[in-house]
Amino acid sequence: MGARGPRTENDRLWIGYLSAGAVVMFAYYLVPPVGAGAGIRITLYCLLSASAAVMVLYGVFRHRPRPRLPWLLLGLSQVVYAAADTSFYVAHYAFGNLDYPGVADPLYVAHYPLVVAGLMMLIRRRTPGRDLPGVIDAAVISVGAAMLSWVYLIAPNARLDAPVVVKAFSLAYPVLDLLMLTVALRLILGGGRRPGSFWLLTFNMLAFVAADTMYVAQQLAGTYETGNFLDAIWLAGNLALGAAALHPTMARLTDPSPVRDAGIGPARIAALTGAALIAPVTLYVQSARGDLRDIPVIALACALLFGLTIARLAGLVSDQRRLAITDALTGLHTRRFFEAQLPIEVARARRAGGSLAVFIVDVDHFKSINDRYGHPAGDQALIEIAARLRGAARGGDVLARYGGEEFALLVPEAALSELSTIAERLRMRVASSPVALSEDTWIAVTVSVGAACFPLHGDSPNELVATADRAMYVAKARGRDQVVVGEAVATSTAVVTDHTAMIDYLSHVADEVDALLHANEHSLAISRWALTLVTALGQDEATARNAELAGRLHDIGKIVIPEAVLTKPTALTEDEWRLVRQHPEYGYRLARMVPGFGVVADIIRQHHERYDGTGYPSRLVGNGIRVEARVLSVCDSWAAMLVDRPYQPALTVDAAAEQLRQGRGTQFDPDVVDLFLDLLRRGQVGDLKKPTELTPEQWS
Repeated sequence: MGARGPRTENDRLWIGYLSAGAVVMFAYYLVPPVGAGAGIRITLYCLLSASAAVMVLYGVFRHRPRPRLPWLLLGLSQVVYAAADTSFYVAHYAFGNLDYPGVADPLYVAHYPLVVAGLMMLIRRRTPGRDLPGVIDAAVISVGAAMLSWVYLIAPNARLDAPVVVKAFSLAYPVLDLLMLTVALRLILGGGRRPGSFWLLTFNMLAFVAADTMYVAQQLAGTYETGNFLDAIWLAGNLALGAAALHPTMARLTDPSPVRDAGIGPARIAALTGAALIAPVTLYVQSARGDLRDIPVIALACALLFGLTIARLAGLVSDQRRLAITDALTGLHTRRFFEAQLPIEVARARRAGGSLAVFIVDVDHFKSINDRYGHPAGDQALIEIAARLRGAARGGDVLARYGGEEFALLVPEAALSELSTIAERLRMRVASSPVALSEDTWIAVTVSVGAACFPLHGDSPNELVATADRAMYVAKARGRDQVVVGEAVATSTAVVTDHTAMIDYLSHVADEVDALLHANEHSLAISRWALTLVTALGQDEATARNAELAGRLHDIGKIVIPEAVLTKPTALTEDEWRLVRQHPEYGYRLARMVPGFGVVADIIRQHHERYDGTGYPSRLVGNGIRVEARVLSVCDSWAAMLVDRPYQPALTVDAAAEQLRQGRGTQFDPDVVDLFLDLLRRGQVGDLKKPTELTPEQWS
């Protein structure tokens, strides 16, 4: 990014220039083009045309864009164009020379290559990488415009019985205008910021193309007259170019484009649709007129537009696939992709008798970065950390953003002896140099890394991740900026029968959350109902036990949410809701700390998923949600509906039952709802007790 000059009152100079230019243009049309008025007209027109070149050169000096060459080429093109204007209007007004082509026409033609070269350099700077969607979109509109130009301008001029030089210039203008339009569309539809100077430059290009096209059409029809309305369009384009160079955002026009958004807005869809329909509509018009001479050209345009449309659709599909597995901020894989890839790699390692390593990397003291420097600075830190981790990973590794400030790395064929080396390489790469949060703010950033290896540290994806996660927390407990390799597991059971102290602690956390939010029992009731429902569904004992444990602990993640947000008596803001919606993720991470608790942790993470796929955090659909989580969703909603909440009073049993029925197939699994209501009628679920009605054994 180039250096910026100090901001002064001259930053508004572009407005004054446009205002003064508008006054001069108005005066141009007031002066009669006869006698002394002809000289005044020549002076006013050429003054405005030349002023644009002067303003471009002054803007380069004033704002110091980097590189300067694109703007210098645009300024030089305007010098040539002003010289052409001067010779044209002097010949017409002073000498009455109406010959075509005249002395001015070679100069007009000569300015096009300079404009195209300047625009191409701007495009190259703004979108240094590939921007295939922008190229295709520009090509679609250009093909439509080229076909129209051929049918109504180029071909009629080529068929004229006129001298070769007349035909040459009559063809040169539409062809060169098409070239400039194509490059202009590439700039307009490409990536990059769109400040005020961008729109002024866009207007300049489109005004010239429009006026030149109408000029050729009028010459073809023999209706062109010097000083008609086309002069206003040309002059407005000149003024827009000068104003673009004077605009304070001129130097930022060459800033590289940020990460491209793969979406396509309604305005672009409308433009592309219109361009794609040009060829068939023209074919119909020409057929109705009985003019079939250009049918092959129109057919070729239809084929090109069809091919470009298919290419654009294929690109959109590819972009959507990429976005589905790519984190928007860091460009790494998403957690969903990592969790889908991990079982595949585990199965592959098991079949081949090989190994597989999992690393969990957490940024130390990341909250303090957000609190001290703001969330944009925190995002910038994550982008840089992701880039450094990517540089430390191998080509075949899977690197993902696993959480807010947490990353995960999957390394196939990594043996136990390599874990410490790889983890240390990750840690050192992040800590190697300060991270830039802004141009003048640099901070030291460290990470804690936990590592686990298949099959030593676990036989399933959940066990591997849980072991690596526990190791990462051990690294933090040892003072952060550490590497810890996990401990080997002796067995791989789905239900935990040991680690009683850890489970008791999480149960205590659940009770704290319940005491804060509920007057009646909550997690205990949901645990009880979940066990009954899962058993009634015919699931095995292990599944029923997992559902019971997950019901007891499903809200433990809320312990991380600020109390002021959880107990807020008024409606939550969108940011507060976003914070609350993270509690399944927090609960998942807490539960995963218990060895062998991977299944329970997954249930906790999924209990706010919806049957129709609109839930959170992963938008799982239907049977893609664990059956225990589908059960918890119904039980949790029932418990919430029967108590007073800040945003909704308690419902009656009948009203709550009706809410469950309305949610069948959308929020809830229909089979679970039907079973819950059936058990409710039998009195086996749905009861909420006061804390005083609970025995010590029920609380434990």
